[in-house]
Amino acid sequence: MSDAPIRIKTISQFHTLRGLPKPKHPLISVINFEDMKASLEGGKQSLIFDFYMISVKRNMDHKYRYGQQDYDFDDGLMFCMAPHQVLTIYREENGKNPSGWSLLIHPDFLCNTAMASAIKKYEFFDYSVNEALFLSEDEEVKIQQIIENIKQEYQTNIDKFSQNIIISQLETLLNYSERFYQRQFLTRHKAHHQFLEKLEVLLNDYFGRDDFKEKGLPSVQFLSDELNMSPQYMRSLLKTLTGQTTQQHIHEKVIEIAKEKLSTTELSVSEIAYELGFEHSQSFSKLFKAKTEVSPLEFRKSFN
Repeated sequence: MSDAPIRIKTISQFHTLRGLPKPKHPLISVINFEDMKASLEGGKQSLIFDFYMISVKRNMDHKYRYGQQDYDFDDGLMFCMAPHQVLTIYREENGKNPSGWSLLIHPDFLCNTAMASAIKKYEFFDYSVNEALFLSEDEEVKIQQIIENIKQEYQTNIDKFSQNIIISQLETLLNYSERFYQRQFLTRHKAHHQFLEKLEVLLNDYFGRDDFKEKGLPSVQFLSDELNMSPQYMRSLLKTLTGQTTQQHIHEKVIEIAKEKLSTTELSVSEIAYELGFEHSQSFSKLFKAKTEVSPLEFRKSFN
């Protein structure tokens, strides 16, 4: 297979590429993987889709790479892609098709509806590059029922109510997915504990470097890159685990170090501000007071 990405602009083009019949609707389609033409050719293939894709895949003998994450699909593994993202497939020669389905939605189908902008609020279209959704059996049944409702609606005679009914079903699907993602956040305690530990080590290491004073405070992008996750996913995970955004977490770490320096050293406020990467001591003092309700000097006096 070629290394050059294949851009798939329409759902009809996708059907043709996978050996499927012409879609019943040009802007929305539910496909079953068992119906697709199996590829006899092994190797790597990269695809760019100009439409949304929501998939549940099982029994796959090849790997997907989406963003920075490799996936081996097992029972009930769901992931979501937004338009213009790259999916790379690594196939074994004479590989078989997986089981499962994909819902394909072209952005034009959402035009003139609230969902055109609302769909962008579902962050799993961004952070699914690092976190697929592991569905329980009951959750998968619930999702499957909604998919069948969507499929039945666009395959029957289209009328003036069809788009609104499908959009309503899509919103229900995305809201259930949001619920299941939040459940996954809360139940994967071990992985989350390790994430918080890694973040703490990363921040301690950053503030312990000699050159960080010139670089300033660590950016959200820097932390997410170091932890191999998208900024949106890291923010959602931190918000769920700690109630804080990434920026708030960084500031909490700054205040923690500042308190230690104010109480155990005789460095001036300006010197501490500089050591913490602030160009202006006023900015440091303003942040400190906002977080602690006292100024750095008032905090220091409380220890004397």
